Amino acid sequence: MSSQEMSSSAFEQMRVLSLRVEQLADMAQRLLEENRRLRHSQEQLSTERATLLAKNEQARSRVEAMIQRLKSLEQNA
Repeated sequence: MSSQEMSSSAFEQMRVLSLRVEQLADMAQRLLEENRRLRHSQEQLSTERATLLAKNEQARSRVEAMIQRLKSLEQNA
């Protein structure tokens, strides 16, 4: 193998390696962005869940109060 063939082969290997490094960098950037979006979505869902739990508790309290009033009315009747 001539030195020019070795040089050409080494150059090709460097080119392929460079391309792979660029692909990995692109993938890392995409993953960082996806991770950011997922974290934001998770925060929104956690907030929504807390709101729904609070509304559920309010509804439960109202229903219990209505039941108590109905029992009271039933006893007075």
